[in-house]
Amino acid sequence: MKLHLRDIHLPLANFPLVLNTEVEGEVIALFGPSGSGKTSLLDLIAGLRKAPSAFIRFNSTVWTDTSNGHVLPASRRGIGYVPQDGALFPHLSVRANLLYGSKRLSEPALFSLEHVTEVLEIAHTLNGGVRNLSGGEKQRVALARALLSQPRLLLLDEPLASLDQTLRAKSLALLQRIRAEFRIPMLYVSHSAEEVAALCDTVLVLACGQMTRCGPPRELFAERRMSVLELR
Repeated sequence: MKLHLRDIHLPLANFPLVLNTEVEGEVIALFGPSGSGKTSLLDLIAGLRKAPSAFIRFNSTVWTDTSNGHVLPASRRGIGYVPQDGALFPHLSVRANLLYGSKRLSEPALFSLEHVTEVLEIAHTLNGGVRNLSGGEKQRVALARALLSQPRLLLLDEPLASLDQTLRAKSLALLQRIRAEFRIPMLYVSHSAEEVAALCDTVLVLACGQMTRCGPPRELFAERRMSVLELR
């Protein structure tokens, strides 16, 4: 995918988010410390936030151009969004959560409920409620629901942040399988260099609302394992 972010100016609590860049890759990381503007940029790309100034183009489609008042609604951007908390519906079963987004699709599905639940290893949870799921299972159900909406772009906001080390390693392996199986472009928010190096092919580094570096992880992390502070 190619993501063109031009004339971005979004006031935040402590600084403005200011960007003029174009990034390309199958899985692009928005990388940086907490509070650097990663989630705000993700929400802007998703169409969930409005900025006084922004031009956003995904591949050949302009999603936002404030210079002429064009803002494509979030529902028409073809985005599958997985927020940090998963945002599952507690009153619905796992199956009903998974099928929630797919009910509104007018085109044939590219992949089935059976395929997605097999890849994410959650078929055994379908008939239960979400309150009984573990943290790792909830995250996988949220990922599956996003995939079943047949998105053109998958947005993942620190999907592994709440998991312990064992579950994080397993979930990262599942994300790698999702990338290989479904070939859906991803924007991946993280402050973990290990996750980014394992999953992403392009890294956009943010600090205080501005891009400080951009490139392949093998170049950014080449000399040694860099901490977030070293990349600021």
